[in-house]
Amino acid sequence: MLDLDGVVYVGPDAVPGAPDHVSAAREAGMRIAFITNNASRPPSAVAAHLTELGVGAGESDVVTSAQAAAQVLVERLGEGARVAVLGAEGLLEAVREAGLAVTDVEDEGAAALVTGYGPDVLWRDIMRAAVRVRDGLWWVASNTDMSIPTGYGTAPGHGVLVDTVSRFSGVEPDVAGKPARPLLDETVRRVGGQRPLMVGDRLDTDIEGARTAGVDALLVLTGVTGLAELVAARPDERPTYLARDLGGLATPHEAPEPDGDSVRLGGWAVTRGEGRLTVEGGGEADDWWRAVATAAWAHLDETGDPVTTDGLEPPR
Repeated sequence: MLDLDGVVYVGPDAVPGAPDHVSAAREAGMRIAFITNNASRPPSAVAAHLTELGVGAGESDVVTSAQAAAQVLVERLGEGARVAVLGAEGLLEAVREAGLAVTDVEDEGAAALVTGYGPDVLWRDIMRAAVRVRDGLWWVASNTDMSIPTGYGTAPGHGVLVDTVSRFSGVEPDVAGKPARPLLDETVRRVGGQRPLMVGDRLDTDIEGARTAGVDALLVLTGVTGLAELVAARPDERPTYLARDLGGLATPHEAPEPDGDSVRLGGWAVTRGEGRLTVEGGGEADDWWRAVATAAWAHLDETGDPVTTDGLEPPR
């Protein structure tokens, strides 16, 4: 289950090597699914974008938080129920696909409200939705991402709207996207797989979501997670596997070997003391990251404070 932004592409461009790594994974027998918290674009649009980037994808390979939210709704309400939708076309399409009837926030007969990111959502509709939720209307949110990447920089995400409505109404929504588990459950339901693996670049959504769903996780370092974020990862944000990029899907991952205050892996020796790490030796770059992470997390668990990253220089 591959997250998209920061894993397969960054903005309009594919992550270097990602198309070849995805092809190699498929040739090795892996079933690839592309999953996203973005509820605004339908799967067909996401698949078309991936194909343009050289990453072969069909509509059935893509699962969105909008689809996961629609499944949450239909499991509780049944097909045919009227649902007020506040979002973009991807959310509208998912609700219809699930057999639910799309309506608006003014419909007093609506059985639920579902919200997702939509650049054209009107403030008057947000106000009406907030009042309806305060007065008892069941609310499902596609995700709680506080920011989204845009062509003009990082901008407020759907999580800002969720926070606004929640603070006004005093109600927390049922959430479909990562780190909640419905999106991962919906992916397995739609795509299948005997040993699901979540692959992501964000600790607080991708990795925490995998742990919430009880599946293994591979963290790649092509997105937002760097050394400072990695060494400060809480236990529920720590991946099963770690690699610099999607090439990690095709390579063995040896386990680091703790030895007192040291961790050894593939020629690297990482020693912790006085709140910092000392690295000696040499070897594969991925092994450096794995050994450093293991030593840093041991220090964090013992002291409650992350190690300083001063003087640590990852191998190129």
